Amino acid sequence: PLLASAHESSCIRLWSIQGNLMKELLPFSEHPSGPLTALCTDIFTKILLTGSKEGYVIRWNIASFLEDSRNRKNKIKEELCWRAHATEVVDLFIEEEKNVIATASIDGSVRLWHARTGYYFGYFGQARKFELSDTSRLILPSDVKDFSAIIREESQHMEKKQVIYPLRLDRDK
Repeated sequence: PLLASAHESSCIRLWSIQGNLMKELLPFSEHPSGPLTALCTDIFTKILLTGSKEGYVIRWNIASFLEDSRNRKNKIKEELCWRAHATEVVDLFIEEEKNVIATASIDGSVRLWHARTGYYFGYFGQARKFELSDTSRLILPSDVKDFSAIIREESQHMEKKQVIYPLRLDRDK
């Protein structure tokens, strides 16, 4: 068992069921995700999804980390980041059988996305039917301008480091 907490600083903390901090990480993606507002995992706890106040969704692969969290080689990988809404994501859900992610925002919209690629399928209430098998059409919601960004394998995550920057006046400079 694992507990995950999302924070206003964009930090995600993973906890053991005993309450011990196992991992602390920050998103790597080039888009600032802002304060995190929603979390969810798939049924097998291999994928962690986070939603942010800025409308971004980030997909993390946590499978290898959970197999052996003490092994430094087993890292949490940020796989995908995309702007799902123009406003805050308040909830998200992954449906493994159809390979779909549903996101909800404070703007009142609920949208469907392809779970592996972040392709937009549509929103609840639209006139046309959802076509979940066709991911070749690159479409976006009208209020979002950025396509999903696949995070490269060699990218390094920003670990939270404790750094002290003393403020001193240097009159010679």
